[in-house]
Amino acid sequence: MKTGCVAVVAVLALTPTLTAAEPSLGLFEKSADVGVVLHPGSATFDPTAKAYTVTGSGENMWFAKDALQFVWKKWEGDLSFAADIKFTGEGKDPHRKACLMVRQSLDADAAYFDVAVHGDGLTSLQFRDAKGANTHEVQANVTKPTRAKLVRKGKYALLYLAGAGEELKFSGCAVRVSFDGPVYVGLGVCAHNKDVSETAVFSNVELTAKLPESAKPTLYSTLETQALTSTDRKVAFVTPTRIEAPNWLSDGKTLIYNSGGKIYRIPAAGGKPEAIDTGFAVRCNNDHGVSPDGKTLVISDQSQTDRKSRIYTLPVEGGKPQLVTEKAPSYWHGWSPDGKTLAYCAERDGEFDVYTIPVGGGAETRLTTAKGLDDGPEYSPDGKHIYFNSDRTGQMHLWRMTADGSEQVQITDDEFNNWFPHPSPDGKTLVFLSYDKGVKGHPENKDVTLRRMTLADKKIDVLGRFFGGQGTVNVPCFSPDGRRITFVTYQLIP
Repeated sequence: MKTGCVAVVAVLALTPTLTAAEPSLGLFEKSADVGVVLHPGSATFDPTAKAYTVTGSGENMWFAKDALQFVWKKWEGDLSFAADIKFTGEGKDPHRKACLMVRQSLDADAAYFDVAVHGDGLTSLQFRDAKGANTHEVQANVTKPTRAKLVRKGKYALLYLAGAGEELKFSGCAVRVSFDGPVYVGLGVCAHNKDVSETAVFSNVELTAKLPESAKPTLYSTLETQALTSTDRKVAFVTPTRIEAPNWLSDGKTLIYNSGGKIYRIPAAGGKPEAIDTGFAVRCNNDHGVSPDGKTLVISDQSQTDRKSRIYTLPVEGGKPQLVTEKAPSYWHGWSPDGKTLAYCAERDGEFDVYTIPVGGGAETRLTTAKGLDDGPEYSPDGKHIYFNSDRTGQMHLWRMTADGSEQVQITDDEFNNWFPHPSPDGKTLVFLSYDKGVKGHPENKDVTLRRMTLADKKIDVLGRFFGGQGTVNVPCFSPDGRRITFVTYQLIP
């Protein structure tokens, strides 16, 4: 987490100060210090080298206000903005930042997004989605890039990165932000230390409104983790294929997900995916998870000849699946804390309802009978309740019932369609996925919002707004210590 801005006792303007009689700044119109700085910044352009040298001071670019040197021009609409980025000197602070930036205004607390390359190599897509709001970020799993590209495409900002000798590639970092009217696009430098100035050189700068197009764009999936204290996100893995429904192994260091009918494990910090041996079950869907003791994997698979989903268990390291549900289709979602019972959604006689069954198989118990879809059942950590989602009132909302199916109570009532409630390990919050009211079902490739409810007062806040839906957060998503969650976001890339 970044450190915050500290009040500075000085006679300084909070609004930008433009440099007088500025020489040519190439593609850009003006340079300015944004926010409180002790040492005025500067920006110069070398037309021979086609390079911009930007020097900036400033305490930080974080929380609700920024302090930096910014060289900019006004812009409207989509854009593609790329540059080679290199700091000069050793630097005083590892979090000094060189940025490609788009700002709603030159105010210190303006809404913005940028690619921030830090002095220590950390690279992230930072954003403030409203004036005066806190800054958040999506950290890339690429460090010390030599070239970066920021793309504004409609209401999305996307980050591309390249190492030495590499082509620019989509980093997996993308956020949904909406600005009104013209914006300011340009180069920024922040020293992350109010007492010094730092310098970065931006070369081979390209700024264009023309974005690549293709008749059939490629779907990219980004596996992410998010710290719940800061709500900042980190890319673990990005791939030009569909991956879905990540959750954690008991070590808190490893994620699993499904893709192409198989289940994969991958380090949460990033690395190479490894397929888990699931024997004959090679048509796994996105309803899988891990037992409370961390030893057993549960999967929902459609490898039988009727291609209907059934629930199986197997050792978490891989092995032969053991059938749990004879009847189909059945889709796993929850495991009781004592390890004895599975909760799942199943279609029987044309109705989708919540059922439970002993983990070793046997007779299933139907818990819901309302007309419509009841789905996504997951146990509370004390085992006394099951959370689920239901459209029995005409709109999809979150519900809670006792573990035997009694006392069914609706717990959301807003303008969204709410899916897949995931209780935190301490039982105090729910994380869930929200679609706009007009979206039916839980389709893929939609604008969605990941939200969190505090159960004591039913207060709801936003964890993220992105492109996702089916596959984003279908199964339990909390790390064992409750400090992080995992999910998948998507983008269609030309």
